[in-house]
Amino acid sequence: MKKALIFGVSGQDGAFLARFLLQKNYVVIGASRAGPADVHDNLQRLHIRDRLEMVSVSMEDAEQVEAVINAHAPDEVYNLSGQSSVARSFDIPGETYASIGTATLNLLEAVRILQLPVKIFNAGSGDCFGDLRGRPAKETSVLHPVSPYGSAKVAALRHTDTHRQAYGMFACTGILFNHESWLRPERFVTQKIVHTACSIARGRCHELLLGNTAVIRDWGWAPEYVEAMWLMLQQPEPADYIIATGTSISLADFVDAVFTRLDLDWKQYVRTDPRFVRPADIGALYADPSKAYRELGWKARTAGRDVARQMVDAHLSKKGI
Repeated sequence: MKKALIFGVSGQDGAFLARFLLQKNYVVIGASRAGPADVHDNLQRLHIRDRLEMVSVSMEDAEQVEAVINAHAPDEVYNLSGQSSVARSFDIPGETYASIGTATLNLLEAVRILQLPVKIFNAGSGDCFGDLRGRPAKETSVLHPVSPYGSAKVAALRHTDTHRQAYGMFACTGILFNHESWLRPERFVTQKIVHTACSIARGRCHELLLGNTAVIRDWGWAPEYVEAMWLMLQQPEPADYIIATGTSISLADFVDAVFTRLDLDWKQYVRTDPRFVRPADIGALYADPSKAYRELGWKARTAGRDVARQMVDAHLSKKGI
């Protein structure tokens, strides 16, 4: 049985990946800042909490990272940890960089020092590219982030690439564009939209406050993306891949899909609030995931408006109207 260590197992991607690997008969060790006795809501919601061995570790502490890898000697390590909100990164840039850039370097150095035959997946982001002015991002596109989050992700990508080239490590980055699910916390705009729209449908509130609804993003379905992560580590040679749907829509279109699913006209309820406009933002993100399809055989099945509808359905199935 293969053994996988997932840093950031408590988050959306970590929980879905843990379930995916358990279905493939992996032994899964989940690492997070929280202690082993904590609830870990996402793991509970997927009914897998009791099937994991949990360890508490801060990836910003190099000694802790090295100790947990040495203790468990995993075959595969998935780095899904770190501060994950673009908007919040403007408020806590130092913490964002430490939890992404420094943390990734600590992981890579731990594996190098221990000289273990470990395959490493690093979670990158489409925010690394910045605004490509309508051109779909490719793995070879110029990196020009416009947020502290994007800058930290660029650093992590560079660290991973450097260790791959300098030390021959099997280390790769999945450049993940936006991907959502019912496990997203409400601080993410997509879940905020779904929760508020459902509350409006129940008569519990009367408006949804958003920032710039003209931004365009490539939204996918998170449970599908974890399969791409795993496929990257099954290849004979390590490489970086864009993981996206290849279809982008505006935030206004996403909002419309959510409200339409609830038989509501979003324009009657949505208001613009300057508090939710970021200091700098990417107007449009487009992606070309053809390399992942060509080399991994992976292709997204759910995109854009379908993602919005599935998030509403998941919410309604739990809450009811």
